[in-house]
Amino acid sequence: MTAAISRRRFHIDRGVLVASLTIAAGLALIGWGLVVSTTGNERDPLPAAIESVEPAPQAKQVPQQAGLVIDLATGHEATLFIDEVEVPVQRLDEVASLDAKPGQQLDLLPGAVYEPGNATITFTPNDDAVITTLEPGPHRVRVTYWKVEDGPALSTSYTWEFDVI
Repeated sequence: MTAAISRRRFHIDRGVLVASLTIAAGLALIGWGLVVSTTGNERDPLPAAIESVEPAPQAKQVPQQAGLVIDLATGHEATLFIDEVEVPVQRLDEVASLDAKPGQQLDLLPGAVYEPGNATITFTPNDDAVITTLEPGPHRVRVTYWKVEDGPALSTSYTWEFDVI
């Protein structure tokens, strides 16, 4: 009986072998991609005073209608330049009246808005702003920031680029 078992040949189905090798190669590529990829803050390290920026540094497909958001660390303020054009930054607490009622619209000057409670600067191009639109192509943003207690005399700058489609 053992002689009959030893004479049997094991047959490998070629279709199953090809499918198995394809799946194994795909899993290996996924694993390799996860190991070598860099995302988020690893991609372009931000200074400690800047928690995040939008659009992300080196973004390649930013829509024209996208706005900019700079999230600063608490206790910092900044100025904003887009393609070397200074965008006026106004403090929301200086524009908002203490008498404003809930839901009341505030009249903001065209430009960027700094919200001290969140330490964020937001800007969306519009017809009344110094930058009316982000044309397709590369754009460079520079944020000059400082600690509130130190003032702008001790400022530092951070620059990043992105491409609008």
